[in-house]
Amino acid sequence: MNKNTKIYIAGHNGMVGSAIWRTLSAKGYTNLMGASSATLDLRNQQAVKEYFAQEKPEVVIDAAARVGGILANNDYPYQFIMENMLIQNNLIDSALQAGIEKFIFLGSSCIYPKLASQPLKEEYLLTGDLEPTNEWYAIAKITGVKTCQAIRKQFGKDYVSLMPTNLYGTHDNFDLNTSHVLPAMIRKFHLAKENNHAPVTLWGSGTPMREFLFVDDMAEGVVFALENKLPDYLYNVGTGEDLTIKQLAETIQKITGHQGEIIWDSTKPDGTPRKLMDVSKMHELGWKHKVDLEEGIQKTYNWFLEHVKEIKEVKM
Repeated sequence: MNKNTKIYIAGHNGMVGSAIWRTLSAKGYTNLMGASSATLDLRNQQAVKEYFAQEKPEVVIDAAARVGGILANNDYPYQFIMENMLIQNNLIDSALQAGIEKFIFLGSSCIYPKLASQPLKEEYLLTGDLEPTNEWYAIAKITGVKTCQAIRKQFGKDYVSLMPTNLYGTHDNFDLNTSHVLPAMIRKFHLAKENNHAPVTLWGSGTPMREFLFVDDMAEGVVFALENKLPDYLYNVGTGEDLTIKQLAETIQKITGHQGEIIWDSTKPDGTPRKLMDVSKMHELGWKHKVDLEEGIQKTYNWFLEHVKEIKEVKM
């Protein structure tokens, strides 16, 4: 991969896209491009086609998506399936029509069946029912994976899908209505600490197990896929290690300095019992994560403290 290759990063202002941009810049890539949602509406097919025709990217990295936790997925199922399909279909098809040879599609571990054997292997895709609380987002992402696979099969282009485990890190979404579990916990424990170490109420039983990957490690995985022609169409990207939600809460409580009580609201859903990724395929090719969970949470909390005044609640 030439360091002057024109690389378009869709979603470059988001947590994942900005990490990819930072990582590529640090490695000497000089021809990166992105467009804000105000400049380019990725849901608009004609606008995307015109943008590609005008800017002529040579590689596309799709880190753009409408994302959220259990609450957001449950309350806005139509937006989660439709907007994500519009975004990815427009990007993938425009790239194909423009003759772009390399496309990296980013998905999520929620594409795998709710009760699949652990750890989750790539071949488990489409072998069982999805987790109902986020099936809308999962179905959209599955169509993206299969579309890239179809292009790979029919046209022989290097279109590859990377499925990250739960991502977190700097530039995360800390909105309590739409955020994922880790950033939501950081904000809850921080606010409770500021409120004289008030009790923190968390959803569920605390028993489900989850795996978390620091976003800069994900960005390194994307660069690995960029600089190498991966032999298969689908790869998991994670740590291969997990912990209970209760252990996560206790870790975040320690890092934020909260000393109050944790209350588990068992009337709220737990979601999938366990989602551990089998990352052996990426390991065999030579990629492995570097940042352990405690270090990553500390970095994320430091960033949160620096930007806490800028964080606003998001209206759906």
